[in-house]
This record gives sequence, structure tokens and C-alpha cells, in this order.
Amino acid sequence: MKTEINPSETSRAKAFEYWMKSPMPMVTVVKTFDVTNLCRVSKRKGMKFNMLLSWCIGKAASKVDEFLTLPEGDKLFRYDHLAINTIFNDKNGALCFCDIPYTNDLQRFNNDYISISKSAIESCQNILDEGAAIVGTSAVTGTELDCIVNQYSGIYNNPFLSWGRYRKHWFKVTLPISFQFHHVQMDGGEAAHFLEELQAAIKNVW
Repeated sequence: MKTEINPSETSRAKAFEYWMKSPMPMVTVVKTFDVTNLCRVSKRKGMKFNMLLSWCIGKAASKVDEFLTLPEGDKLFRYDHLAINTIFNDKNGALCFCDIPYTNDLQRFNNDYISISKSAIESCQNILDEGAAIVGTSAVTGTELDCIVNQYSGIYNNPFLSWGRYRKHWFKVTLPISFQFHHVQMDGGEAAHFLEELQAAIKNVW
């Protein structure tokens, strides 16, 4: 569920004033993560790497209050829950989009991830949660990537994370992840806090 709020009554009042009418209000930052633990858990538990990373993103976002506030049009809205948007190829090869509700229960999130994506792939229909604060994700695993700068359409202002293929080293596995966010939603400090929380979630996923 989302509720319109008065920007002047929030901590984002100045940001709303400064950046709401900016022609390009999106900020992209990139951090290289140690994902060794995710790879180990994925293999040992038989869980998909991208599912585990999506859950870690949700866990980190749940610790940063700004993720529940999002500008739309010329208004500011507050949401009561998070969902992670994932992208798959349906049975016909076209893209389909799924919003997986975030829960702190990893097994439940995994079950939802599997069932919702399977339903979307088979039906060739997007499964979206209009009442959730969406954190977008995109995995371009056909090659290693240093950075992805996503398009800004002016329609979707939600935060977005994207990555390529992870990189194996002698003793660890790393993955650069691009994080794009609307400047009205958060500043660099909140973004840095989220990225630190994400690394912590990855290291302690199991």
C-alpha cells in the first residue's frame, strides 16, 4: 500500500525542492562486492545465486528507511513494504518482470522467487506488486561488466541494481554492482549506508 505524503514534513524536504524538477535526477554508483559466501551457499544449499543476491538486496534496503519513500510525478509517496523486481525470459523468449515480496525469512523468499517466476514464465505475463516500494534488479550474466548505467525514462524512479558475471579469483569471488537511485529519495550518505549493509548481508547470508 502507498500513501501520498507532504514532502515538507519529511527529511527529504530539501531534496524534493532541489531535485524534483531536475531533468536528470538519477545518481549511479558502483561498488565491487565480495560474493564468495553467496557462491558457497548457492552450491551447498542448491539455491540460485541471483535469488540469494536479491534477498540480500531486500535485507539491506529494509534497513534504510528512504527505500520506502519514492517520488512519482510531482508527488512523494510512502510505501509499507518492499519488493524486489526481477527479470526473466518467458517460455517464448520475451522478457517478463516479477515483483518478489521481501521477507526476512530466506526460505520463504526463495519459495516465492521460484513460484512467482515460474508462473510468469509459463503465462508470459508480468507479475507486479503495485502497492510495494520496488527495488529493481537486472542480471546481465553473459559477460563480466565493470559498470552498468541504466536508462532514465522519467517514468520509473525506483532504485535499481544491475550486475554482470561474477569474477573468480584464487581465494575469493567478486562482483561489481551498479546502484542507481533518485536524488529525491536519498543522498550519497544513505546510498553508502545501503551498500555497506548489502556487503554485510552477503557475508552473513547463512
